[in-house]
Amino acid sequence: MFRPLELFIGLRYTRAKRRNQFISFISTVSIVCIAISVTALITVMSVMNGFDNELRTRILGAISHATVSGLAGESVQDWQRAIQIAEANPHVRGAAPYVEAQAFLQARRSSGALVRGIDPAQEPKVSDIDKHMIDGKLDALQPGKWNIVLGRELAMSLGVAMGDHVTMAVPEFRATPMGSVPRLRSFTVAGIFELGMQEFDSNLALVSMQDAARLNSIDGPTGIRLRLDDMFNARPVAKELANHLGQVYRMDTWMDSHANFFSAISMEKKVMFIILSLIILVAVINLISMLMMLVTDKQADIAILRTLGSTPRSIMGMFMVQGVLVGFVGIGFGVTLGSLLSWRLPQIVKWIERTFHTTFLSPDVYYISELPSKLQMDDVAKVALVTFLFSLLATLYPAWRASRTQPAQALRYE
Repeated sequence: MFRPLELFIGLRYTRAKRRNQFISFISTVSIVCIAISVTALITVMSVMNGFDNELRTRILGAISHATVSGLAGESVQDWQRAIQIAEANPHVRGAAPYVEAQAFLQARRSSGALVRGIDPAQEPKVSDIDKHMIDGKLDALQPGKWNIVLGRELAMSLGVAMGDHVTMAVPEFRATPMGSVPRLRSFTVAGIFELGMQEFDSNLALVSMQDAARLNSIDGPTGIRLRLDDMFNARPVAKELANHLGQVYRMDTWMDSHANFFSAISMEKKVMFIILSLIILVAVINLISMLMMLVTDKQADIAILRTLGSTPRSIMGMFMVQGVLVGFVGIGFGVTLGSLLSWRLPQIVKWIERTFHTTFLSPDVYYISELPSKLQMDDVAKVALVTFLFSLLATLYPAWRASRTQPAQALRYE
């Protein structure tokens, strides 16, 4: 069977003999260090993917992928037609009208809030708030009943619970004998939700769309919220819809309102990858040390091979084979362990918390109380490729030193 000489000798050098047990020990240490580095990097990248996915899911569970609104804050003209055009787009999975305005809420205590009037029958098409109700249901927001659904922290700041009354003041002034006064209306708390994001739990209140329109003296919804099949395709879809809807509508996407936040998360992930790659670089130093000792130990063998006709390039190949093999084995163990650890990390963390009676992410402090993890194969491939390149580069200098061995000097004292 054909086997290249460089591969045959390189693999033979990986077998431990009595006089080079220490070199074999260093090889094992190199494999372990590379495996641990790869495992750590894959696990950290998976945890960051998990946090990114969790935040993205929670934020986009309350806001829409894209929004159709009227110009200058006016109500949407012919909104039924706009919904029909939007739903005709193959990338749109749902559309729902809404009325949105700032208001002042007062009960035992007072607080400002973003009040969103919704159609409870259409809202599940574009948001996940109905899945995060901790008390009551969205169906309670029926026209004319003047019910309100509050975020958990907003309800706590107002000091209200289910069945309590909240007075809403909107910046729609009307003339009275006492002068201009804001519009006031009493609402009954019919539900409380918790998305796990302070931006919404402490600032968002939901009412019936018809009640919100009547209170703000407008004749229709101020916008239409859209959910797409791919949120990263929001801008092209928004541009396409803008061409179909005309100039009397304005298109916005989640990228316009939260782009900086998700860009910061993406940048943090890239920086963490670069920093943790230095751990792999440190682990590869052991590989350089092992190969340098191997080159010193095999001086006589190298000299004999050179006298038999082996070229410097062939000598380099022999030692590069061993270095690459050590890196490849370390990568294999690291990818396997890292993938398994990332896959079962939430369960492992829960087991540690139960066993040692500790809490890593306290719900009283963090909005995400469980350690999320999302393993992505492109991250695994990226880590494996970077580690392989580091291992390959680590073999170059020792292999070059081996190829520069002079046979006469190496065999002088043999």
